[in-house]
Amino acid sequence: MKHSWRWFGPNDLTRIDDILQTGATGIVSALHHVPDGDLWRPQQIAERQQQIANRSDGTPSGLTWEVVESLPVSEAIKKQKGEWRTHIANYKQSLENLAAAGISTICYNFMPVIDWTRTDLRWKVGHGGTTMRYDAADFAIFDIFLLQRPGADREFAGEIVEAAEERFATIDNARKTSIAAAVMAGLPGAADSLSLDKVRQHLAEYGAISPDRLRANLIDFLSEVTPVASRLGLRLCCHPDDPPFPLMGLPRIMSTEDDYRRIIEAVDDPANGITLCSGALGARSDNDLPGMMRRLGHRVHFLHLRNVLRESDTAGGSFHESEHLDGSVDMVALIGAIVNEEASRRDQGRADHQIPMRPDHGQEILDDIGRGGQPGYPLIGRMKGLAELRGVERALSAAYRSPGAGN
Repeated sequence: MKHSWRWFGPNDLTRIDDILQTGATGIVSALHHVPDGDLWRPQQIAERQQQIANRSDGTPSGLTWEVVESLPVSEAIKKQKGEWRTHIANYKQSLENLAAAGISTICYNFMPVIDWTRTDLRWKVGHGGTTMRYDAADFAIFDIFLLQRPGADREFAGEIVEAAEERFATIDNARKTSIAAAVMAGLPGAADSLSLDKVRQHLAEYGAISPDRLRANLIDFLSEVTPVASRLGLRLCCHPDDPPFPLMGLPRIMSTEDDYRRIIEAVDDPANGITLCSGALGARSDNDLPGMMRRLGHRVHFLHLRNVLRESDTAGGSFHESEHLDGSVDMVALIGAIVNEEASRRDQGRADHQIPMRPDHGQEILDDIGRGGQPGYPLIGRMKGLAELRGVERALSAAYRSPGAGN
């Protein structure tokens, strides 16, 4: 795998100098300051590449911008409303500009309104560090009592509604505010911020959009942009829903292996691929991550390796982000499937035989605590995760290369 590191640009508390000490060899970044739907201009792309290429003292870093995460798909495109055709034209031209700059892997998502969703961005774990957590009852508090979405109470299991009612009666305003802020945090570094009123407005606009309609809109989008990506030698890869189940009555269409299979079969071009995020998909007990990699690995263009501990196997249940090798996802088996896929690609002579990976998220430990970095993106916690993942990969790769080793 290509070991990469997500960097949010010059305002990121983790510096390029720091990343050089983690063992990562490439950078995953985006132009977070550019509004969704706008064109990414060549000079903006070049500026970010220069920021990555240099240490703070101006000397070369040796790092390059390997993966774009994300080139956002606007809400207008997802809903096919307003300026969505202009936004698709901008998307195509942005792909042209990225290809001209030598960047070939483009991650995006098709989640309506809000990106990854948690109810606590710094939940205390047993060793004294913190992690991100999704608590089903706290989310019900947000949806039913804070957002006050009509009919929300009918979409949760009875025990979750009961727990939410009891908890809401006891928590103070500060906790209510922190739950709302965590849920609406969205993508770290994103240009837009959300408010309760803005969320209500978005939800109203999605009222008539069913899962089938949203899926059709995704296929329409891919039918437009995939031929451009294919011509340019780019790899598009869709990130799964996070968490991978419905929220706030919104359609969620990239939550399971079947969801991915339907999309890659609908637009059957190698340029149309998958961001396999083990943490997002792992929040569902019926997602078999090693099996998914074995069956759909030929279309996996990007890997997010992190783990979650499901606190319940009930659909829509609570979970928190665990250490990379200690959670509900069998990370060793998953990396084994990745190693086998990469070996198969080498045998086929594929230029993309080395799949870019980043240690996704991480627990705040040691000097991460109190540093005030992006939630989920601590320096030391991610470096620990990368070291663990690298160790598993090297051990399995050595075993794969041993005489007589099977697949």
